[in-house]
Amino acid sequence: MQMQHVVVRFCGDSGDGMQLTGTMFASLSAILGNEISTLPDFPAEIRAPQGTLGGVSGFQVQLGTGVYTPGDQADVIVAMNAAALKVCALGAKFNQTGAQWDSSDSMFKRDAVIIVDTDSLSSKDLDKALYQTDNPFTELGLPESVQIVPVALTSLTKESLKDMGLDNKSILKSRNMFALGLVCWLFNRPIDKAVDFLEGKFQKKPQLIAPNVKVLTDGYNYGQNLALNIQTMNVEKSHALPQGTYTSIAGNKATAWGLIAAAERCGKRLFLGSYPITPATDIMHELAARKDMGVMVVQAEDEIAGVCTAIGAAFAGDLAATSTSGPGLSLKGEAIGLAVMAELPLVVIDVQRGGPSTGLPTKTEQTDLMQALYGRNGECPAVVIAASTSANCFDYAYQACKIALENMTPVVLLTDTYLANGTGLWRIPQLNELPVIKPQSVPEELKGKYNPALRDERGVRYWAYPGMEGYEHRNIGLERDTQKGIISTNPANHAKMVQTRQAKIDQVANQIPLLEVQGNIDSSTLLVGWGSTEGHLLAAAEQLDCALAHFNYINPLPKNTEEVLRQYKRIVVCELNNGQFAGYLRSRFEGIHLEQYNEITAQPFAVDRIVHFVNNTL
Repeated sequence: MQMQHVVVRFCGDSGDGMQLTGTMFASLSAILGNEISTLPDFPAEIRAPQGTLGGVSGFQVQLGTGVYTPGDQADVIVAMNAAALKVCALGAKFNQTGAQWDSSDSMFKRDAVIIVDTDSLSSKDLDKALYQTDNPFTELGLPESVQIVPVALTSLTKESLKDMGLDNKSILKSRNMFALGLVCWLFNRPIDKAVDFLEGKFQKKPQLIAPNVKVLTDGYNYGQNLALNIQTMNVEKSHALPQGTYTSIAGNKATAWGLIAAAERCGKRLFLGSYPITPATDIMHELAARKDMGVMVVQAEDEIAGVCTAIGAAFAGDLAATSTSGPGLSLKGEAIGLAVMAELPLVVIDVQRGGPSTGLPTKTEQTDLMQALYGRNGECPAVVIAASTSANCFDYAYQACKIALENMTPVVLLTDTYLANGTGLWRIPQLNELPVIKPQSVPEELKGKYNPALRDERGVRYWAYPGMEGYEHRNIGLERDTQKGIISTNPANHAKMVQTRQAKIDQVANQIPLLEVQGNIDSSTLLVGWGSTEGHLLAAAEQLDCALAHFNYINPLPKNTEEVLRQYKRIVVCELNNGQFAGYLRSRFEGIHLEQYNEITAQPFAVDRIVHFVNNTL
């Protein structure tokens, strides 16, 4: 079959290597010229009991051309055990006793191909997955149109590796490579690139290369030689991509690289003061590995110490950043207020997750928006921006640095779990292609006369730091005099300083792009979203033949926001929360009627549900 795009989901126990298998298949597809979008979906538990419903880990990828999302439902499922089959079949209803397959809830389509390990369907396996009968396919009520491909993955892997000198545990952990080889055959994928990936993955454990390559090859040959009773699939390459060098990149890595690129472009040292927290920790890991590029990383004892070390680095003249998730952003609030009062450049990266409190640390939400905007004491304005794809986490991390350094302000960059762990196709830019960053500096004529209240024509204070002779000064968290920079408790002075700090943020609107409308701009219906929902809303707008206004710049908003909104009769604001952005827009623009479509399932949108809402709600 020739297909424009296809969705594949790998699922099994947390220890079955589903994330590695999915990542390899996605990377291989990107190398072969496909656009990709991925969704790693793993449990929050450290390790649920093997074979149970709570321990199922999944990785979904959509590949092809015109790909915006990981897909609502899969065309191909690889189920490594009975629990994975049940979770994929029942979707959100998997823990309901007696639930059956329903096309609206299932993770796969009515005509999906399901490759299942028949060795994992013993009575013991079925009991662990809470089946009531010995026939899982009948019990789940799978439609006849579903194509079941039974493969004895465990037995075949044991046969493949019986002479490789591995223990039984190591052999069983290689089942995912047999499955990957089989899927490569199904999609007519050459496996030489997958072999290259394995050689790189296990370069520090060379003894594992040969067994993994062998079982991968045997999985491919199994499909090739037995001519399994299913059609293979060819997926179209994308011809709309600009010329360049491409790679598959996850959002957290792209964020880290964006910070590095900004530091290189502006000639500043990059400093990250942070504390480990799911799902943001990979940013710190990536930067800690870049000492060769002069990156400085401090893993502090807690969230507050992390941001405070970054503020110290900003005072010292470095490009300073801190990374966290929602609970950590709460803890950093007071220190971010210090950076606002001291008017120091600081990049705060918030990788949003399901909350509140510890919540759902491996799942995604857009529920930190109000905290990013207002979650500090006093009138405490900061710039807030949001990335919308895994790949453009690079661009918005870079942009956050540019805005912070040029405007002497904290910038909060919002990503989320979906972007952080998911991957997309990314064109690697040349450094000279990136926008110029001109960090704020202090004029030579102020030498010996400098104080921290002095500003340029934009209202942005000058940046002097320790070691600059003739620019010695004191910077504090107490209110300061508008002219002299010394401590002031004068009421009128405080009002003036509050207005000054707000005006500095407002003028950033002159530096950001205008809001663009995508899709059918002549439609009477406008979808509105922000951050990571862009791909889903683009796909929905195409199906609905309507317009889409998607926001990456939130505070300040693009200068033409009100003009755009007032052009449309019907506006539907779509968010993965209870309506935070909709409420924010209402507070800014009076008399504009906004409808809301909200989901709080801690999962990305399903495009079909957005389309159904718009078509069936007046």
